[in-house]
Amino acid sequence: MFYRPQDGHGLPHSPFSAIVSPRPIGWISTRGSDGRENLAPYSFFNAVAYSPPQVVFASTSTKADRDFGKDTTQNIKDTGVFCVNIVEYAAREAMNLTSGLYEAGVDEFELAGLERTECETIPCSRVSSVPAALECRLTDTVALLGDGNIAMFGEVVGVYIRDDCLKDGRYDVLSYNPLSRLGYRDYSVVNDLLSLKRPDD
Repeated sequence: MFYRPQDGHGLPHSPFSAIVSPRPIGWISTRGSDGRENLAPYSFFNAVAYSPPQVVFASTSTKADRDFGKDTTQNIKDTGVFCVNIVEYAAREAMNLTSGLYEAGVDEFELAGLERTECETIPCSRVSSVPAALECRLTDTVALLGDGNIAMFGEVVGVYIRDDCLKDGRYDVLSYNPLSRLGYRDYSVVNDLLSLKRPDD
């Protein structure tokens, strides 16, 4: 089949996010200017540069109780910082629980029974148990086409790695099995690896 998005796809559910998959999940923690904390997963997330290291995530809807997108985007706009927590398979249920559309005052750390640890370089908490976390300072905000679509870029200014995830000097994803987002309500987990040499290696 072929379809033009503006004309519709004629399927029960849009295939777009299933086609662009798997996608890493940015489990983003923020602290508002009022001191309240928020934790929410974003599957439109990725690394975008090596030096300095930079990431991007996109928020694709709005909340009636926020002036700027959702709790995450409002907090980042107000404070200029955020933390990306890496999601392991073991945290899948907690991550899913934090994806709900809760009122602005709800603390998802408490809701999901997650311990928090203060970040080293930014005024924000991370999930204590995660295999890795990226502490970020906002560098750019881009309004995307469509209502409520916002991309936020950040420079990684601090990196936390859980000790058991380092094996022989390498970050070992099989030590925790990262969770990734597919389409619809589907997820996948990394539990196998293959290596390929580039032609110029």
